[in-house]
Amino acid sequence: MARFIQHKKEAVWFYGIISIFYDTILNPPHYTEDMREEALEPLDLNDRNLIVVDVGGGTGFTTTGVVKHVDAKNVTILDQSPHQLAKAKKKEQLKQCTIIEGDAEDLPFPTDYADRYVSAGSIEYWPDPQRGINEAYRVLKPGGKACMIGPVYPTYWLSRLFADMWMLFPKEEEYIEWFKRAGFTDIQLKRIGPKWFRGVRRHGLIIGCSVTGVKPTAGESPLQLGPKAEDVKKRVSPFAFLVRFVIGFMAALYYVQLTNYMRIKDLIVPKGKPI
Repeated sequence: MARFIQHKKEAVWFYGIISIFYDTILNPPHYTEDMREEALEPLDLNDRNLIVVDVGGGTGFTTTGVVKHVDAKNVTILDQSPHQLAKAKKKEQLKQCTIIEGDAEDLPFPTDYADRYVSAGSIEYWPDPQRGINEAYRVLKPGGKACMIGPVYPTYWLSRLFADMWMLFPKEEEYIEWFKRAGFTDIQLKRIGPKWFRGVRRHGLIIGCSVTGVKPTAGESPLQLGPKAEDVKKRVSPFAFLVRFVIGFMAALYYVQLTNYMRIKDLIVPKGKPI
C-alpha cells in the first residue's frame, strides 16, 4: 500500500514541522490524559524503581504519565526526531529522564535490560512493525512487560482511503499476531478513544488501542528476521520525497478534521443515540 509517511525519512520531516504545535493543537484531541492513563494501566507500573524505556516517546506526553508511578531517573525516552525530543527536554517532570535519539527497530539497549517497555503513537511510522516488537521483546527482562499504544484500522471506506495514504493503521488482530510471533505471552488488547467518539470505531482512531504482553524467558525473540525493510542511508529522489510528503500530509489533515467532526456530532446528537 502507498502509505506516504510510513517511512523514517518522511516521518522526521513530518515531525520537524508539527513539533511546533504538536502539544497544543495536534495531539490533545487524539490522545488525552484520560486515554493515556487507561492505556498505561495494564503495564503495571507498580514500583518506582522499575527501569522503563519509552520508544518513540516524542515530546514525552506518555512519559509524563509513566513518571507519575516510576522515578524519572529510571526512565529513558528514545525517538528519531530531534525536534520532538527538544520539546521533551523542556518539561520539568522529565528533567531527570535520559533522552536520546534512536531507532525503534534497532534499540541501543542491551538484551534483558528493562522492566517495562512502552511505545505510544510510534508504530504507525515503522516500516517493519514486527522488527520493532521483536526489539521490545529483546530489551525486556524475563517477566517484563511491553505496552504498544497505537491506531486502529477503520472500516468506513473514506477513512480507509486516507489511512492507507497516510501511515500504518494496524488491525487489532495484527497487533496480537505480532506480539505472539515475537514470543510474548499473556497478551491483552484494550480499546481506548476520546470520549466524544462514543465508542465509534468505523473511522479508525489515531490512538485506538493498548496492547500488552509479558516476556517469558531471557534472551532475544525466538522469531528470526531478515534485513531491515528500509535503508535510511539510501538516496531518495527529492521530487519523489516532496510528492510523498505533500500527499501524506494532506491525508493527515483528514484525520485532524475527522476528530473535529466527531466532536461536533457529540455536541449535536442527543446522548444515548448512535453517532
